[in-house]
Amino acid sequence: MRTVTWMLALLLMAAAQTAGAQAYPTKPVRIMVGYPPGGGVDTAARMVAGALSGIWGSSVIVENRPGASGNIATEYTARAAPDGYTLVLCNLGSHSVTPARFSKRLNYDPIADFAFPAMIGGVPNVFMVHPSMPTKNLKEFVGYARAHPGKVNFGSSGVGGSPHLSVELFKMTSGIDIVHVPYKGVALTLADVMSGHMESAVGNLAGASLAAIRAKKVRPLGVTSASRNAQVPDVPTFAEQGVPDYDVTVWYGICTQSKVPQPILAKLNADLNRLLGSGPLKQRLEDQGITVMPRSPEAFAAQVRSEIAKWTWVVQQAKLESE
Repeated sequence: MRTVTWMLALLLMAAAQTAGAQAYPTKPVRIMVGYPPGGGVDTAARMVAGALSGIWGSSVIVENRPGASGNIATEYTARAAPDGYTLVLCNLGSHSVTPARFSKRLNYDPIADFAFPAMIGGVPNVFMVHPSMPTKNLKEFVGYARAHPGKVNFGSSGVGGSPHLSVELFKMTSGIDIVHVPYKGVALTLADVMSGHMESAVGNLAGASLAAIRAKKVRPLGVTSASRNAQVPDVPTFAEQGVPDYDVTVWYGICTQSKVPQPILAKLNADLNRLLGSGPLKQRLEDQGITVMPRSPEAFAAQVRSEIAKWTWVVQQAKLESE
C-alpha cells in the first residue's frame, strides 16, 4: 500500500510540474547580466528578452548586476529560487574564465549549480586602436609593441574577463609586452580610445565595439575567432596575421539554477531554439556579429567544461590566480 501511495505521489508531482511548465511563465522573468549596459553580453540579453517577451506574452526583464567579471550576477542566479524566473546570460567570461581564476573562492559550482538550457551563439573579441596609431594591422602592432616594450596600453572591460585574457593569450604567443588598463565595461574603454587617451582596446565585437568600428572611431586590427566575421569581413583573424593556433570565440547562452524543474528547462530549450532557428532574433543577433549556434543542453554543458580547462591553463600561465 505504501508503494502505491508513493507512486501516486510521484505521478501527481510530475503532473504538477508538467502543468506548471505549460503555464510558465505566469509572472515576469528576469535575465541577469553581469556587465554594464552597452557591451556584447548586455546587447545579446536584450535581444533575447525582447524575443521571449513576444512569444510568451509576458515581460522578460534584463537586470544588470555588473562586477567581479560577471561573478555577482552568476552567484545571484545560483542562489535564486529554482523556479525558472531567474535566468542569466551566461558567457565565456562568467562561466569559464571566472571559474578558471577563482575556482577556490567561488561560493557556487559553475557546473553543478547550473542548468544549461540553451546556447545562443558565439562572437569574437576584436582588437582595436585609435586611428592615429601608426599600425594598420596586427603584424605592424606587434612590431610597434616590440619597439616600445611596456609603453603601449590596452583597455578592457576588467581584469580576468574574456577580452583581457584573450590579449594575455596573444601576448604569450607573440612575445610582446603591453600594459593592461581595466575599466568597468567596454563602453568606458572605447570612450578613452576614441578620445585618444588610450592607444588600444579589446572587447566583444557585438554592441559598442561594432558601433565604434562602423562609425570609424577606432581601427580594428584583428578578430580573435578562427574565421572572419561577416559583419567585419575585411578584418583578418589573429591566426591569419601570424598568431599560430589562435582561436577565442566568446559564447553566449541562457543558464539558470540547476534545480529548475525539467519541464521548464525543456520549454526554455524548445522556445529559444525555435527563435534562433529563423526570424527576427536570428537576424538581429547576426547583424551584431553573433553567429547563432543552438545546441542541446548536454552539448552546451560539455563546452563549458572544456572552456574551463582551457582558460585555467591561460590563467596559470599569466599568473592571474591571485589578482
